[in-house]
Amino acid sequence: MRILGFESSCDETAVAVVDGGHQVRASVVQSQDELHETYGGVVPEIAGRAHAERIGTIVDRALAEAKTSFDEINAVAVAHRPGLIGSVLVGVAAAKSVAWRLGVPLVGVHHVEAHLWSGLLEDSVPSWPALGLVVSGGHTSLYRVDAPFQCTVLGRTIDDAVGEAYDKAAALLGLGWPGGVRVDQAAQQGNDSVYNFPMPNLKDRPLDFSFSGLKTALRYGVLGLPGTTTRKPEELSMEERNDAAASFQKAAVRTLIRGLRRARKQHPDVQSLLVGGGVSANSRLRDELESFAQDESLTLRIPPMKWCVDNAAMVAGLACVRLQEEGPASLSLAASPR
Repeated sequence: MRILGFESSCDETAVAVVDGGHQVRASVVQSQDELHETYGGVVPEIAGRAHAERIGTIVDRALAEAKTSFDEINAVAVAHRPGLIGSVLVGVAAAKSVAWRLGVPLVGVHHVEAHLWSGLLEDSVPSWPALGLVVSGGHTSLYRVDAPFQCTVLGRTIDDAVGEAYDKAAALLGLGWPGGVRVDQAAQQGNDSVYNFPMPNLKDRPLDFSFSGLKTALRYGVLGLPGTTTRKPEELSMEERNDAAASFQKAAVRTLIRGLRRARKQHPDVQSLLVGGGVSANSRLRDELESFAQDESLTLRIPPMKWCVDNAAMVAGLACVRLQEEGPASLSLAASPR
C-alpha cells in the first residue's frame, strides 16, 4: 500500500510517500521560518498563502525523491484537523484533488493522532495500552491510548501550549526565532538553579497543564516587576539569558514529567509511552522522558529528530492503519480548525 500524504496544519508544507505504514520512501518538509521570523510567531494569513504557493512543487519533489509516479499511488492521506484553518484548507484541497483525479481512496487523519504515530514510523508498534503525550506550539495534551484511534484525553493545557510558552520565553530573552530551538540551545549553556520558577499545581485538575504563570514568572524574574526599574531584553548579558533559559526549561520539562507520573499512577496498566510534537525534540525533555520510562518500566516510542516537526510521513503512516481498519473518507471531507 503506497500512500501519498499531505500535512499543512501550521507553517510547514509537507508531502510524503510511505509504503505499508512504515517504509518512508520520501518526506519533503518546507519550513516557513524565514517568513515569520520578523513577527516572532506564525502569521496565519502568510502561512496559508505560502502553502498554496509551494504545495505543487513539493508534491513533485516528493514523487521524484520516492522514485515513483502518480500511477503507483494507492491512496491519498491528509491531516484535515486541527490547525490554522487557512493552512489546513490548502492541504485538504490538494489531497482531495489528487485522490479524485487518480480515483484512489482518500483518508483523513487527525494531526495530533499523527504525532503520536511519528515515533512508530521506523519502530515496532508497542504493547497497548499506552500513555500519549503531544507537545508542540499548538498542543500540550496527555492521552490514554488503547489502540490506534482509541485515544482518551486525560489532560491538556488550560492556557498556553508548552511550545507557545517557549516561543514567548525566547522573545522575552531576546533569543530570536524559532523560539523552542533557541531556548534549548541557550539552556544547555546556562545554570538552571539561578532562578526558581514555579511549577503550576492545578489541584482540582491534576492531569491538566498550565504555562502562562511560568511565562509571567520569567518576565518578572528576569526583566523586573511592573512599577519598578525594568530591563529590556537587549540589556541582558548572554550569561543571564542562558541561566534564565535553563531555569525556564527545567520548570517546563518537570511540569510535563509530573503530569506523566500522575497519569501513570491513575493508569497502572499502561505498558508504553508515545511522545510526539515539535517540543519532543527538546534535549532536556528527551533525557527526562527516557529516565521516566525506565523508572516506570514503560516502552518509550519517541520520534527521531526528523519526525518531531510537522511532517507528512506520520500522516501517511497512520492513514495506512486507518484505511485498513475503517476504510476511506468521502471526498466531502472537510477541513476543521478543531
